Formats: sequence, structure tokens, C-alpha cells
Amino acid sequence: MPSRPSKRLQTFRNPAPRRDYRIHVEIPEFTCLCPMTGQPDFATLVLDYVPDRACVELKSLKLYVWSYRNEGAFHEAVTNRIVGDLARALAPRYLRLEARFNVRGGIFTTVVAEHRKKGWRPAAPVALERLPAAEPRAK
Repeated sequence: MPSRPSKRLQTFRNPAPRRDYRIHVEIPEFTCLCPMTGQPDFATLVLDYVPDRACVELKSLKLYVWSYRNEGAFHEAVTNRIVGDLARALAPRYLRLEARFNVRGGIFTTVVAEHRKKGWRPAAPVALERLPAAEPRAK
């Protein structure tokens, strides 16, 4: 049976819930329709999140993104809707979605929306000292 678009986001248990780590997903084939003209809009979605108890299952994410193909939506609205749906499904510590829409009418649009769990703060990054390159050995 072939896959079909779906608004259902499936999750699985975070395998490392005690650690903050980033999951990075790029979705280069997002499409929806312009609600004014009905013409297709194309975008690359860049999703970064720090999971808490759950991670998104990627096939369900693919089918979820596909479900927008025939829907009319303004760039700002669809980006925020996706963030809301992911935040409800995952309850992540942090989530950021950057939607980079292709040119339309000579204008590129990028919409960035974030979700942050109440009280969550990222740990300070570790500053690593850059060591000098090793000198070549004499022959």
C-alpha cells in the first residue's frame, strides 16, 4: 500500500533524556499553495530541536509535511502551525523551524519560529582551545 499524506506526527522515546542534544532535520521539498493565487509555493524547512521525552519519527514527519501540498497557507501561518503541531506532539525542550521559501514575485521569504519549554535554558557551550597544528616531521 503506498504512503499517503497525514497530519499525525508519531514519536518514539528519547534514547538519552538526561542529555541536551540537538536533532537537525532538513526538508528540501516542502510545498503548499498560495492562498491568494492557488499557485504552488516551495520551501526548504530546517528543523532543529532539543528533545525532552520524545523524538519525532521521520517517516511520519515526511507524511505530515506532504499533507500541506494541496493546502493554501501564508508563509507565516504555515510555519507557525508546523511549530505548534511539533511542540504539541514532542513537548521538546527547544524547537526552531526556519522555512526558506523560494522566490515568488521577485521576493525570497524566510520565516523563523521557535518554541521553548518553560524554564529550560541551554547549558553554556564548552570553549575548546584550538591547538596549533603539528609541525611536519623531518625525514
